[in-house]
Amino acid sequence: MNFKTSDFDYTLPKELIAQNPLEKREFCKMMVLDKSNKTIESKHFFNILDYLNKNDILILNDTKVYPARIIAKRKTGANVEIFLLNPSDEPNYWEALTKNAKRVKDKEILEISSDFQIKIIKKLSTQDKNEIPKYIVELIFKGQNVYEILNKYGSIPLPPYISRKANKKDANDYQTVFAKNIGSAACPTAGLHFTKELLEKIKSKGVKIAYITLNVGLGTFMPVKSENIQEHKMHYENFEIPPETEKIIKEKKGSIIAVGTTVLRCLEATYKKYGKIIATKDKTNIFIYPPYKIKSIDKLITNFHLPKSTLIMLVSAFAEKDFIFSAYKKAIDEKYRFFSYGDCMLIY
Repeated sequence: MNFKTSDFDYTLPKELIAQNPLEKREFCKMMVLDKSNKTIESKHFFNILDYLNKNDILILNDTKVYPARIIAKRKTGANVEIFLLNPSDEPNYWEALTKNAKRVKDKEILEISSDFQIKIIKKLSTQDKNEIPKYIVELIFKGQNVYEILNKYGSIPLPPYISRKANKKDANDYQTVFAKNIGSAACPTAGLHFTKELLEKIKSKGVKIAYITLNVGLGTFMPVKSENIQEHKMHYENFEIPPETEKIIKEKKGSIIAVGTTVLRCLEATYKKYGKIIATKDKTNIFIYPPYKIKSIDKLITNFHLPKSTLIMLVSAFAEKDFIFSAYKKAIDEKYRFFSYGDCMLIY
């Protein structure tokens, strides 16, 4: 069956979009989907221990979100919001999105502070009329690491469906407890439900914990705008699978559980390229949607995703699309909390 983008649409009441995380991460709701028996149960995330067995492999994305949102000023005094996506090959050059930038010119220098400016180098051309225009910008500063200057003047870029402004608490809340390798413009949010204590309990059960790093780009969360799914082009995202993770997977005796769609995309892209999971540094723009058959994992922990997004399409490839949408309907009926700061599901 050939699906259209509209087949992945659904109506979500605005009040179900989580604006803040729960105070206790592991107390969020967890919907458990059994693909074989087509059963759906409502649990809490701390019940994840009941679904993990000795020798299972839990794979986490240890990327760390950087403060990608910067407010700059033109000489006219007008504010321009810069959203840094990923560094280019040339030092201190970045791909970026902008707000309020229709009149910004190439080579214009925007002021953030006396020790930090951003120069607009050029607008990137695109063949896709649905794509948000991007710019190449140069970060101008002295004597500091780029992430030090961003920590000083940037803020955590909360997703647009969170209607409030980011606060100091978000710097911690919008970061997993195992975040280590800085480089993401957005958080791999399925990992937000884990606490250090819960991870210790999981280890004590004999579950092996492994890590990949995939630097999440904004394109992952963008809705698909063309009705023909095949016309949509994914942005590339950089990832790394370390030798230790290859070794753990090679010695597999239990199930592989991916924590989040970013982990799944990383593993599946590698499996598709090599026929197995190997240690590698690479980039991927893999776009997974039904009827694609996923081969690299056995179970998936994931949040509830936006209508018509590539993520809900990916999840619908892992489990039957109608089954996923019946679960989403149940989640809406039972007032689950949706998206980044919301509840989650376990699919096996």
